Amino acid sequence: MTGLLNNNFITQIGILVNDIDKVSQAYADFFGVAKPEAIITDTVDKAQTEYNGAASEARAKLAFFNMGSLQLELIEPDQHPSTWRDYLNEHGEGPHHIAFVIEGMKEKITLLESKGFPLQQKGEYTGGRYAYIDTFKELKVLIELLENDNK
Repeated sequence: MTGLLNNNFITQIGILVNDIDKVSQAYADFFGVAKPEAIITDTVDKAQTEYNGAASEARAKLAFFNMGSLQLELIEPDQHPSTWRDYLNEHGEGPHHIAFVIEGMKEKITLLESKGFPLQQKGEYTGGRYAYIDTFKELKVLIELLENDNK
């Protein structure tokens, strides 16, 4: 497979919202599924969150809808500086990113930066790590890289 990610399979679409409970209920009603429980991202000591190269206290409430091969992620950010907060302030509610599962996070970030797509935010989650790449100018949405630890 060609391309910068060696993977063209979109695994997730992330949508920024102001009220995760309200929007989660709307999606649940629309799709006729149970409303997922929202979770809160880890604190900076666990998540090691960095935004634009600096540590950030940013956290967000997340709700996930598993829709076949694609996951829909709703994101309600707190007020700390983050890709989520700044994007929501600038663009309003709506699509934020499309995500791909990759291997070799550091190498992929380096490759994408060399092509003019800078790292915007990164962090850890239980079982892996994520990175948001600023592809908005060209792709009109951010790309999120997800790397899961091998079990």
